[in-house]
Amino acid sequence: MAVMDDYLRMATEMDASDIHFKADRPPLLRINGELVATDLPPLAVSELADMIEEAISERQWERFREQWELDAAYEVEGRRYRLNLFRQRGTIEAVFRVIPERIMSMDEIGLPELARSFATRIRGLVLVTGPVGSGKTTTQASIIDYINGRYPCHIITIEDPVEYMHENRRALVSQRELGFDTDSFASALRNALREDPDVILVGEMRDLETVQMAITAAETGHLVISTLHTIDASETINRIIDIFPTHQQDQVRMQLAVNLVGVVGQTLVRRATGKGRVAAFEVLAIVPAVATAIRENKIYQIASVLQSGQKSGMVSLDRSLAQLVHAGEINYEEGLWRAKNPDEYSQFALAKAKPKPEKPS
Repeated sequence: MAVMDDYLRMATEMDASDIHFKADRPPLLRINGELVATDLPPLAVSELADMIEEAISERQWERFREQWELDAAYEVEGRRYRLNLFRQRGTIEAVFRVIPERIMSMDEIGLPELARSFATRIRGLVLVTGPVGSGKTTTQASIIDYINGRYPCHIITIEDPVEYMHENRRALVSQRELGFDTDSFASALRNALREDPDVILVGEMRDLETVQMAITAAETGHLVISTLHTIDASETINRIIDIFPTHQQDQVRMQLAVNLVGVVGQTLVRRATGKGRVAAFEVLAIVPAVATAIRENKIYQIASVLQSGQKSGMVSLDRSLAQLVHAGEINYEEGLWRAKNPDEYSQFALAKAKPKPEKPS
């Protein structure tokens, strides 16, 4: 019988980010952002089910049979993987995400300086946003690792599942996993406030109660870091406000204007060499102009603040993509495909870089 560990080793050796298992077809690998077919033999329905059941615990298998969905962590020889198990047309399908062996530093992921400064705040809400597979978890782990190495504090993470493992360095790190250590993000957040935390990482703000508790935790003097599946800062703020009932939205705007520290949006783009991907970032700090726009329900003004905030380190996604083009990191076409506003991106990307002044002889 096929053994799951062998497939995962192969995915890791081929530098894949994900491996897909679907009955009656060969496994697929995602390499450099694209799905690539393998020449492996197809897995029959029963063979795939048996392989999955053997790979996970009895408790996980029972939970999957009850809910037909499962998020879990999996480990092979110290290498961690994130598993999502689901059903489609009555059969099992599985996707494993390969978790890097070590936590990348802020320098390595290219996090802009302004975004790095968010990790030094002692309170407030920091949001890391972007589409699925854009590297949000890696950025969160990098921020937590930075704090862990510098400040004697208590960090609590609430994740589904736990992906990166953090050793206790200067900080005490408590990592809680949904389904094993807690029943929900909201429940874990509520109890975290009684666990003497300084920093709280919430893997994802999925529902109203979790968003409410995250804002409350930020209000009560904690640094809260979380994610949303949104494409830019303006959409992120609107998404948070819109999740609340209409009669609460004015109050939420006031809370965000006071407690939101910043938004880091990101996407991954194929490198010009064709090998690997590089992150493009949008970074918004909640300066007075942004806080006023949030309070007065004029979120549309944030785009112009981003454009005018370059001196303070703010950057739009389109300008970040253009900067990668100028640096030779990505091709113009790849950036255009990822751009939020293609016209603005083209204006930035096609502008000639100013020549450096010559040194006096």
